[in-house]
Amino acid sequence: MSTDVNEAPSGTPGAGDTAPGVPVPDRRKPRRRRGRKVLAGTGVLVLLAAAGVAVMDPFDDGDAQPASSTDGTSLAAVREGPLSTQVTQSGTLSYAAHGDGTPYAVVNQAKGIYTWVPGEGREIGCGKALYRVDEKPVVLICGGTPAYRALSVGDEGREVRDLNENLVKLGYAEKSELDPDSDHYGSETAEAVAELQDELGVDETGSLALGDAVFLPGPLRVTKAMAKAGTGAAPGAQVAQTTSARRQVMAELGAGQQSQVKVGDRAQITLPDNRTTPGRVSRIGTVARSDDDKKDSSGSTIPVYITLDRPKDAGKLDEAPVRVRITIDGVEKALIVPVTALMGKAGGGYVVEVADPAGGQRRRLVPVTLGMFDNDNGLVQVSGGLSVGDQVVVPAS
Repeated sequence: MSTDVNEAPSGTPGAGDTAPGVPVPDRRKPRRRRGRKVLAGTGVLVLLAAAGVAVMDPFDDGDAQPASSTDGTSLAAVREGPLSTQVTQSGTLSYAAHGDGTPYAVVNQAKGIYTWVPGEGREIGCGKALYRVDEKPVVLICGGTPAYRALSVGDEGREVRDLNENLVKLGYAEKSELDPDSDHYGSETAEAVAELQDELGVDETGSLALGDAVFLPGPLRVTKAMAKAGTGAAPGAQVAQTTSARRQVMAELGAGQQSQVKVGDRAQITLPDNRTTPGRVSRIGTVARSDDDKKDSSGSTIPVYITLDRPKDAGKLDEAPVRVRITIDGVEKALIVPVTALMGKAGGGYVVEVADPAGGQRRRLVPVTLGMFDNDNGLVQVSGGLSVGDQVVVPAS
């Protein structure tokens, strides 16, 4: 229940002089101005201490002073609205690769002479020529199963499913004609492959010989060319190293943050030029890192990967340092005050000091229960005897 620190007559202790459970001060002592002391402790107390929350000892004695610049305080309005809490970390903007950060290897299976090999930075889309052997394009099929055999009507397998999905996505067959989830190489697949071969300018056989295609997650971006035009192409030789053409940010989470973040959480990425772009957590690593330059106080970190909603915002930046803010929780309707308005009671719990709405010098100490924290903006959700529009006392900025 809220109480008024000036309600009792001077020199007569009364129930209205202190918050519930706090000893009545001896008003015969000289009055002292109430100070704001750093709050020490663990858990949420540490967070509050870092934000400059005061602790009552217990509430001290003396009448309340007016909230003004003369006593180092000002007023902030209690408001209602959405509130979220975030995890903020530094990260690196790059192109996506394997989960362990290693590049994708483009392995050749054709025989002949390399007549064209893409250079560093070249991006290759699904269904496009990845390189050429004897002037015959080797096509990129985006999928997770490497090519290991020739494919023709009657074959079945995961790579056939990847092929069917590519053919439909690229427009060489309609869903009504070819099921993109099918792992069967039927006549519909053969017809669509013939359409693709016509586009590439090769013989329309309707089948794929080993070496006609490379199956890799894509689209791809070449990071290093291993082969050179004019040299011999041998099966099993590495043509290039690549990453995905998809942009991503990788950040390291400390042990205390790992359980807070989940796949799908919204994120905001601050680019090196201070522009911001949105993204979402796409993957969380499962292997802890303990490199000396990646340790937090707990000794290990877990990588988290964030996909950009607007990849074009990143331009051609690669291995660029960025700042990441991940929103891990939120409420649509919260009663909000600045964290610095909180004062901790020595016996436990928290109060805020509310100014007289009539503009007088009387103040109320109102007990509050804490909810969600917006760490980045220094705000906290509270419940208790406050109303929207109340003016709470905060340290002057």
